[in-house]
Amino acid sequence: MRRLMITLLFAAAVSASAAPYKVIRHITIGGVGGWDYVAVDAEARRVYQSHSDRVVVVDIDKGTVAGTIMNTPGVHGVALAPALNRGFVSDGRRDTVTVFDMKTLATVAEWKTTGPNPDAILYEPGTKRLFTFNGRGKNATVFDATNGTVVATIDLAGKPEFAQTDGTRVFVNIEDTSEIAIIDPKKAVVEKRAPLAPCQSPSGLALDRKHHRLFSVCENEKMVVTDAESLKVVATLPIGKGVDGAAFDDDRAFSSNGADGTITVVREVSPDKFEVEETVPTARGARTIAADPKSHHLFLPTAQFGPPVEGQRRPPIVEGSFELLEVGR
Repeated sequence: MRRLMITLLFAAAVSASAAPYKVIRHITIGGVGGWDYVAVDAEARRVYQSHSDRVVVVDIDKGTVAGTIMNTPGVHGVALAPALNRGFVSDGRRDTVTVFDMKTLATVAEWKTTGPNPDAILYEPGTKRLFTFNGRGKNATVFDATNGTVVATIDLAGKPEFAQTDGTRVFVNIEDTSEIAIIDPKKAVVEKRAPLAPCQSPSGLALDRKHHRLFSVCENEKMVVTDAESLKVVATLPIGKGVDGAAFDDDRAFSSNGADGTITVVREVSPDKFEVEETVPTARGARTIAADPKSHHLFLPTAQFGPPVEGQRRPPIVEGSFELLEVGR
């Protein structure tokens, strides 16, 4: 009987780990306007979601809106520094960073970037520096995150997209040159650049810190895996259309494909072997993504769309339909 019970428990564990991903909850946010990055604070159980001219803060466990950070026009991303009790928002239309108190969500400062259209934003805890990656400026502004002093402006020679840090270096995808730039955060300089071919127009970037693997998702429906040490491409996998974001959690990389309304799940069999495990239906427009390392769930923003309007590049968003999808097993 003991052997049978052990066998049954093992079989149940294997079955649960192999269960397919699916949308398990719709968290209503409402309002009007578009969206961009989503960020998860696993310890505080919060999701920070950019939305039009504000950041909506969602209580993960309750599935309700816990607060709002207002007056962030053209918001793109949110970076968190829990040790400083500070969060940072990139305000793309105002060329500023909004600094807020993570406990109260009150705005405490506003810093001017040295390049236009701050987009991706990253806090590097080792140096206590904040990096804004300025899309139209094709550069990065480096702030002392403790006081807002501008430490440096880094020329990136191309349009930056998503960024990651491994605690020693900062990595950022360069969209228009299809490269990845590696920054020394202490010296605030680009150390190296590496091509991402066959990737074209990389956007989302995820990182497996344990195995030193970077996952770039690309406009030409590819995920390119790069060795963060050698900077060599070790794998290329097919993904869906309209990708913007990427995430990594629990030996899996995820590509959020907004045009297809899917997530491509890539399993890391070994540090040099990867396979597409499944394609998960989500919703049209769900193009950015973040993972919660505690629950191993994924969060993606989207909304419903009306019929196309002649002369407009994108169909109109149905008012009040904005929501956060929670994907899990």
